[in-house]
Order: sequence, then structure tokens, then C-alpha cells
Amino acid sequence: MTWEIVIGLEVHAQLSTNSKIFSGASTAFGAEPNTQADAVSLALPGVLPVLNRGAVERAIKFGLATGARINSPSVFARKNYFYPDLPKGYQISQMDLPVVGQGALTIQVPAVGKAQAYEKVVRLTRAHLEEDAGKSLHEDFHGMTGIDLNRAGTPLLEIVSEPDMRSAAEAIAYAKTLHTLVRWIGICDGNMQEGSFRCDVNVSVRRPGGELGTRREIKNLNSFKFMQQAIDYEVQWQIDTLENGGKIQQATILFNPDTGETRAMRSKEDAHDYRYFPDPDLLPLVIGKEWIEQLRGTLPELPQAKQARYVGELGLSAYDASILTASREMADFFEAALGDAKSQAKICANWIIGEVSAQLNRDGLDMAQCPITAQQLGGMLKRIADGTISNSGAKEVFRTMWETQKPHVPTGGITVGGSAIVQFISADEIIEAKGLKQVSDAGAIEKIVDEIIAANADKVAEYRSGKDKLFGFFVGLAMKASKGQANPAQMNEILKRKLAG
Repeated sequence: MTWEIVIGLEVHAQLSTNSKIFSGASTAFGAEPNTQADAVSLALPGVLPVLNRGAVERAIKFGLATGARINSPSVFARKNYFYPDLPKGYQISQMDLPVVGQGALTIQVPAVGKAQAYEKVVRLTRAHLEEDAGKSLHEDFHGMTGIDLNRAGTPLLEIVSEPDMRSAAEAIAYAKTLHTLVRWIGICDGNMQEGSFRCDVNVSVRRPGGELGTRREIKNLNSFKFMQQAIDYEVQWQIDTLENGGKIQQATILFNPDTGETRAMRSKEDAHDYRYFPDPDLLPLVIGKEWIEQLRGTLPELPQAKQARYVGELGLSAYDASILTASREMADFFEAALGDAKSQAKICANWIIGEVSAQLNRDGLDMAQCPITAQQLGGMLKRIADGTISNSGAKEVFRTMWETQKPHVPTGGITVGGSAIVQFISADEIIEAKGLKQVSDAGAIEKIVDEIIAANADKVAEYRSGKDKLFGFFVGLAMKASKGQANPAQMNEILKRKLAG
């Protein structure tokens, strides 16, 4: 018999505020240990929490972006448990009345193996505000643990899904879509290496149509690659355990990327184990309709709406639209490069998805670090469209732009024809300086073709006798004679006519 995988995610998104959720201490990453732990972070006697308005605004924005209910009033609660990096002995979180109620997220699950790509809606249970705990450090302390409380009190939005995912592919697609969304609306920088976006994955297996199995929670996954590996291992471990007559015990587990295995950390608590009760130091949060509508007006066009517009208005494929909206930076770059030339949408998309993305990957850069501007790329695309340069000429223009402006070029320029270093600004300047302008004069092209035909009478005879493959031979000679500058379409048309006799 087969098994069905059941997955739900709890994602902790660190909100992009400058100060902590209940105090004015800085949230900047990378400071010396405990230099950003103020009296509230340390839970000194007599201190009181003061709610950060910016954290609430970011939570509301997320709720609006996912079509969720915004709860008013919203209540903060104390979640009681002991841990060395939690000075108060409880965490301020939310339970019964979170800021964000039920919502939904539409995901695009890519094709895997023989399975085709498909769309799926994942329900969101809630998204609640809470403070982060500190960090326990083990590596530099032999036989001891160091405690860094800089992170204590950092505002988090914990986004909880329903157990709607049925494969690792769906879980990864959901996590990536969520990652894109929180960055898109500007509430989280999404830096997984720094812990700004951390995923806890609840995994269980069951017989199809049966009751939900016992779940095990994989904690603090901070890369999509590790998430895939952890889910794959855990699913197989649970299936093997059940098929060998064992039972699954509810537990919190960790994934070891070095071994590719999961291991139990502690038995998993349920909500009643934390003894939640309303925090007496924080009044219920009333969120007015005017505030909600004000924040709604600040939201950008969301990825799904932008994808639909790219397909409907610009004629792009669903695949191209999904790639271009993988980040807000890429979508903005595409639209700025395209400008008003909607008829050039496909070629613009091809260049960004192809050459630009490939070069960024080779140089280890992201879209925000792209050495060329969208306006420069757009200028080059116009010259392709009007026939000024060929595709090969465009690639030369692109390479020149890129190498001229890469961060490691200290002078910001290149040498042309042995002359001094030159800084290029536009595609037109590069075309002029490098002599890349395409020859579109029919008379000039005919002269080249006539000379080639006269010099290769034997090959012409062979072509006319039926050896059509020789056409490529003549094209090569013609492009070489024109130094690669002849308009390919015109060259082909004139060659065919002349060779036909």
C-alpha cells in the first residue's frame, strides 16, 4: 500500500523594523554579542513592554496581501517555557486572537519527473506577532554555552499554514512563494543565512484518506536545499518505522546537513503545555478600519496580479511571467527596460531570463547588484528592434556594458582599439566605438553576394543541382566578408534569390 505525505509549515519572518518589538533597542545584524540587549531584552525588574507600531503595520500588510482577516481586537499572550536565552522565562506571543487570521497563498508547483507543473492554494491558519529569543552559542565554548541576547526581542511574524501540502515539492514551492512575498511587500529582508527567514516543517504520513498521522517538527531550516533533504529523509524514516511495526512519537527534531539525517531534540509540546494567558502588561490591540485601508494603499502590485498582467497584456507565457516575478527587483528591472515598447516584451524577457540572469549567476551577484541599468538594456533592445545591430552584435554590446561596469573594474571603463580607457554610458556609444552597426543597405549586400557567387562557381553549381545544405556555406562566407555586420535577414533573402539564378 502507498503512503500519503502531509506537511504544514510554520515560518518565522523577522520584520524589517529598526528597533525591537517591545523596546527601542537596535535590530541590526552582526553586532558584538549582548551589545544590543537593553533592559527590556534582559527582563530586568520593573521594565514594561511598549509595542512597536511598525511591527504591527508589517503584520497587517501581510494579512492584506494574503486576503486574510485582520483581527481587532488582537491580544498578546505569555507563552511560558524555560530556555537559557529567554531571560523572562516566557515569550510574548499571540494565541487566541492573532493580528492576522485565516488567509490563503496560491503557489506554482514546478514539474517534477513525469508530473506536470500545477497550481495549488495553501490555506493559512494565522500569522501572529511575537518576540524572538536570544541565541545559544556552542562552537567557541568548550564544555559550556554562551548566550547572546542581541536577538532577544526582535519582532517576528510567525506564519502558520494548514497541513495542505502533500510533497516536498509543494512545501518548497510554498516556502519560496512566501519568501518572495514578504520581500516583495517590504516587511522582511528574507536573508536566510542571517536567520531572517526560518522554516519549521511539520511532517507526517498516513494511508490515503486515513486519519492524520503523528507529526514530527523539523526546526529552523534556513535553506530550501536543506528543507528538501530534510523532508525526503524524514518521510522515508517515518514510512520505514511504521512498516517495521514501530510507532511515531510526536517530537521536535533537527536536521544535520552534514549527514543528511534528522534526529530528535525533545518531545513536542502542545499549546496547553505552554500555559498561555493574556499578557497583563499589554492592552488588547484595536486596529481601526482607516488604518487598514491606509496600509492597503501602500501595497505594491502583488506577484500574482503582475503575472496575470504580463500574460494578458504583454503576451508572455505563464513560465516567463513567473520567472520575472520571482523577485520585485527583477520585475522592476524588466518593466524599466521595456518602457512603452510593449511589442518587445518577449525579447526583453528573453534577455533578462537568459543573458542577464546567467551573467549574474556567473559573477555571484543578485538582481539588485546588476552592473548595467535597465535603461541601458532597454536602449540596446531598441537597436535590435530597429535593425541597427544583429543578435551577435547585441551580445557584444551587452558584454561590453557588463565588463565596463562590473564592480571589480576600478576605472569603470575598457580599452577600445588600443586607445585609452573609455567609460561607456549607452548602447549607441558602444555600437559607434566598436563599429557594430549592422549593414542594411541592399546594394552593399548584393555586391558582397555577387562577389561570393563569382568566386565560387563550382559550389553554386552544386547548390543548384540540389545540395541545399551548401546554403550555410554561402551564409558563412557572406557574413565573413561583411565582418559580421550584414543584416542576416536581408543577407539570407538576397542569397536565396541570387543562388536561385
